[in-house]
Amino acid sequence: MSATARRGRRIGAGERHEAAVASFGVAFRGATAAVRRLRGRDTHRPGELSHAQYSLLFGLEERGQLSASELASLADVAPATATQMLDGLAAGGFVERSRSERDRRIVLVSLTPRGNEVVAARHSRYQALWAQALAKFSAAELDAATAVLECARGIFDELSAEADTA
Repeated sequence: MSATARRGRRIGAGERHEAAVASFGVAFRGATAAVRRLRGRDTHRPGELSHAQYSLLFGLEERGQLSASELASLADVAPATATQMLDGLAAGGFVERSRSERDRRIVLVSLTPRGNEVVAARHSRYQALWAQALAKFSAAELDAATAVLECARGIFDELSAEADTA
């Protein structure tokens, strides 16, 4: 019970909504901070792929053959960074590059069988973690959470677009 409710004052729907929005903001910032910590630690393990490299591989698995600039956008890294990452992934046998048949200036990237195996293993590990952590929520609750996160993403995309035009 909140301190306000204990003092005998009833909390109105508007106040409850404001409190819920504030609570969501705190939880969202906490989740994004946890992702940043994961990304920071992930790159310090010699011989292992980074979170950003997995983002490139997941993008290829989901969408098929893509250009380096498309992959950079998906992984939220600079094109030069994506090119460096792709160099390492190609050297490790995870991806292969080929010239586009429609436009020979464009180099397309695709997963190799080894890349597919690594993505499948990572998906399997993460799927088990997600399933266990979210088992206590109903499908309707997860649908609502998805809608709220999509709305939050839209807010940040809008703020990003505003910053780009300023």
